[in-house]
Amino acid sequence: MSRKITKESVSAFLDGRKFNKGNMRVVVESDRTELRLHGNTIAIIDALGVMSVCNAGWESNTTKERLNGLPNVSVHQKNWKWYLNGKEWDGSWKLVGFVK
Repeated sequence: MSRKITKESVSAFLDGRKFNKGNMRVVVESDRTELRLHGNTIAIIDALGVMSVCNAGWESNTTKERLNGLPNVSVHQKNWKWYLNGKEWDGSWKLVGFVK
């Protein structure tokens, strides 16, 4: 279940609206929109509507929860390893699909 701040920030991110509340921020640039957690970019939508995600080096429950609020993203952890959409993942940038 997503927290309210996750729903609000993801909604703004997907809509390309600026957002700043608690530890979440959405930055809108001319060529991309960024979703940030504690100042670290964890998701980007580029000008073509392609969304990519990373964990910004933070393997925290909060990072997982925020990423799981995004469409086409399923992050879980098993035996200290992270998985993105069913495949082992080191947290580096991965394209997860089109959103626009």
